[in-house]
Amino acid sequence: MTSAAEKPLSTPRRRAPIAITVAIIAALLIAFFVFAGFYSDFLWFDQLGYTGVLTTQWIAAISMFLIGFLGMALPVWGAIEIAYRLRPVYAKLSSQVDRYQQVVEPLRRLATYGIPALFGLFGGVAAASRWQLALLWLNGVPSGEKDPQFHLDVSFYLFDLPFFRAVVAFASAVILIGLIATVVVAYLYGGIRVVSREVWISMAARVQISIMAALYLLLQGVSLWLDQYTTLTDTGTLITGASYTDVNATIPGRVILAGIALLVAVLFIITAFTGRWRLPLIGTALLIVASLLVGSLYPWIVQRFQVEPNAKSLETQYIQRNIDMTRDAYGLSGVQEEEYNATTTAAPGALRKDAETTANIRIIDPALVSDSVAQLEQFKQFYSFNKQLSVDRYEIDGKTQDAVVAVRELNVAGLGSSQSWVNNTVVYTHGYGLVAAYGNQRSASGEPVFFESGIPTSGALGTFEPRVYFGEQSPKYSIVGAPKGTKPVELDYPSGTQGESQTYTTFDGDGGPKLDNVFKKLVYALKFQSEQIFLSDSVNDKSQILYDRDPLTRVEKVAPYLTLDSAPYPSVVDGRIVWIVDGYTTSADYPYSKTVSLSDTISDSVTPVQNYALDDVNYMRNSVKATVDAYDGKVTLYSWDDHDPILKTWQKIFPSTVKPMSAMSGQLMSHVRYPADLFKVQRAILGQYHVTNAGSFYSSEDAWVTPNDPQSTATEKKFQPPYYLTMQLPGQAAPSFSLYSTYIPRQGGDKSRNVLTGYLAVDANAGSEAGKRSDEYGKLRLLTLPKDDTVPGPGQVQNAFNSDPSVSSQINILKQGQTDVLNGNLLTLPVGGGLLYVQPVYVQSTGDTAFPLLQKVLVAFGDKIAFENTLDEALDVLFGGDSGASAGDGNVPGDAGSTPGTGTGTDNGTGGSTTPTTGDPTKDAELRSLLNDAKQAMLDKDAAMKSGDWAAYGAADTKLNSALASALALING
Repeated sequence: MTSAAEKPLSTPRRRAPIAITVAIIAALLIAFFVFAGFYSDFLWFDQLGYTGVLTTQWIAAISMFLIGFLGMALPVWGAIEIAYRLRPVYAKLSSQVDRYQQVVEPLRRLATYGIPALFGLFGGVAAASRWQLALLWLNGVPSGEKDPQFHLDVSFYLFDLPFFRAVVAFASAVILIGLIATVVVAYLYGGIRVVSREVWISMAARVQISIMAALYLLLQGVSLWLDQYTTLTDTGTLITGASYTDVNATIPGRVILAGIALLVAVLFIITAFTGRWRLPLIGTALLIVASLLVGSLYPWIVQRFQVEPNAKSLETQYIQRNIDMTRDAYGLSGVQEEEYNATTTAAPGALRKDAETTANIRIIDPALVSDSVAQLEQFKQFYSFNKQLSVDRYEIDGKTQDAVVAVRELNVAGLGSSQSWVNNTVVYTHGYGLVAAYGNQRSASGEPVFFESGIPTSGALGTFEPRVYFGEQSPKYSIVGAPKGTKPVELDYPSGTQGESQTYTTFDGDGGPKLDNVFKKLVYALKFQSEQIFLSDSVNDKSQILYDRDPLTRVEKVAPYLTLDSAPYPSVVDGRIVWIVDGYTTSADYPYSKTVSLSDTISDSVTPVQNYALDDVNYMRNSVKATVDAYDGKVTLYSWDDHDPILKTWQKIFPSTVKPMSAMSGQLMSHVRYPADLFKVQRAILGQYHVTNAGSFYSSEDAWVTPNDPQSTATEKKFQPPYYLTMQLPGQAAPSFSLYSTYIPRQGGDKSRNVLTGYLAVDANAGSEAGKRSDEYGKLRLLTLPKDDTVPGPGQVQNAFNSDPSVSSQINILKQGQTDVLNGNLLTLPVGGGLLYVQPVYVQSTGDTAFPLLQKVLVAFGDKIAFENTLDEALDVLFGGDSGASAGDGNVPGDAGSTPGTGTGTDNGTGGSTTPTTGDPTKDAELRSLLNDAKQAMLDKDAAMKSGDWAAYGAADTKLNSALASALALING
């Protein structure tokens, strides 16, 4: 029998193996979860063909972690170990220190290895997060441009200087932690003692502390030496970059301080052998005093008593550097600037020379018509459209046509109570089709006029793959694919008639990792925390799992070095729907270039504030055009700026991931456009840097800003966004797809003088030749208006629209009943020798089925206003009865019973409208009958849409178009 005294010992012995087993199992589970995450990432990248991007990141991060871990842990361990081994053997300790030692001694071995390991983990994580910095330094490509102060290649500031500063900061932290550890160990074990108010230090401790202090001061000297180069990217009160004070006081002062730090480091080395601390302590005090005198006081004296009284003359050279380098950094050195003496007189026939521009004026606002498109083209609640539609252009009947486009995406939230794992994951897997409407046309009832629409999709774009498995609103993940001969289970598109069977399909592309074995199913079941992936019969050996489906997410993962444009847009290219994404290479280290907040600069009334890893930038290039196939998710990167040193460097790091521009097809080139986010940054910079004379720049006598959106509220003012339009600027040979914005004077306070001072536009059309960019693409044109003219800005024009009595009375009529009036985007066009403002006006019901319909158009030129049913009528009214050109909506009749007529109006824009007549009573009767038929067809369309009877909807639409066409034929003779 076991004695009673032995029994208590048996329980811990039995529990120990259990605890160890539980710990091992827990560790294995954690390890498997971590492995599952890494393995699923590998499968995702491998399927896309970008495995090298992932493995390069892994290798770089692991290497940097090991370097950081060892670089921190080994020196700290060495400092602790040396301090302990060289401790005094017979040191007499005070009672207090002796108690500390008794507490620490049992844990000494653990602390000797544990403390360095803990700091090593911190160092490793910090170093691993800087893997991009290390790779850029190792692979940096010269830019061919030199800074004006030190005459070093700009790549030194982009790649080398940030890395050197990071290394010095890391090494300084290592030495400082090691020094502190040395002092603590020496104190605990008698190497440092306080005796009768005197500090006694053993020779071994003295040597170790002196050498480490010398190393620390040496690193500070290197840091001070590097700091002279950072003056070229520091933002001062006047400019970014080294000013007169920096060049003549700050930079020499930092060189002097670096020399003093080196001298003090030598004094500490001497102390290691002599044991005299007076000289290094005096040297340290001298360094502190010198940093105050040379580093702070002397530059202040130079600035206060030499520069400020003569700032304009002394700073001229450095202001000019800032102007030139800033314009280079943002791609603004080639801006074509010319004066535009805008007239404010709306003379008859003034638009005759601008007929092509006038015909392409976009009256469909992509920020307002999403609900209209949804009502007309959504069909089922599990489809949806983006709230902000995109502007693109297509060639239709041999003519390039601006278009408002949207993808009919899947929205599983619309399934309501029908949501289940099978429906959400296996059945409802994709959206369907691209919808495109003419930008310059409207239907009789104010709806967009589509040239591509419907389910199945049909229209002017021909045959293309309409299924959208990858989009901005795609589900978190879907499981698609099945063996050949299996009955399709994925809903392709709904039928148009009740009772008719739905159309199903099976994904046959290569869009995601295959779930062809039990292990992969288990990995993804853990990743998405769904046991159904592992257990469901719907998952077979041919299944693929589609995830990370947002175009921006996919491009961001395969090109982690890019900053992406906030607005990807869909296009039909070579028989596929693709998302086109603009990628930027950015930096905050370009010498003498102004720094801006990227998120704040691109934010406006249609673009919310974005979150960027690098928000403050002073260099930006649209270096990459990327496409994401909406069907299979394939990501393709194309080099767009072969001269960008940052892109060249990343191409060395990730070889063969970016294709040359020559690989781009002609159709893709025809849909590439100049990116809006880059344009917003450039317009913000040009608001100040359009002034290229240093003296004028210093005086800030001609600074501009982007006007606020006239539709933004007084409490939440936001910039007016730039707009895409096909137009011909003064000096251009022909109209071109362009992006434009306007300027008003910059003034202090809340009030600004809202008159136009400038008009900035860029040619956004890349051409249609395969692999070759148009010579005009990206050409920035800045029209400057005379300072003594008072051409009204957008705010003034909107105020004139709102306060005009005749316009107000008509808007009040439109508001009668349960309707709201919505103002569309206020466009500004340099036509007719002046500036024409165009604003579509929408009417929207306040009922359950509410979507905006374009009913009126406001136009202004100088101090004249017109408000008519169509843009064509409004222009004729505005320009004395004949504008000299026709707008794109010139052939659109009005609604039955309220048809636009000849557009007789007055100078204040309140032209009347009459029902058109043919002069023949018989034909007039026939015309009234046709208009009544059109009205009834519209009512039938609405009823069919509400009931979901799409066959009846199509029949009513055909009847409506036929009646309107016949009515037009009668009107036009």
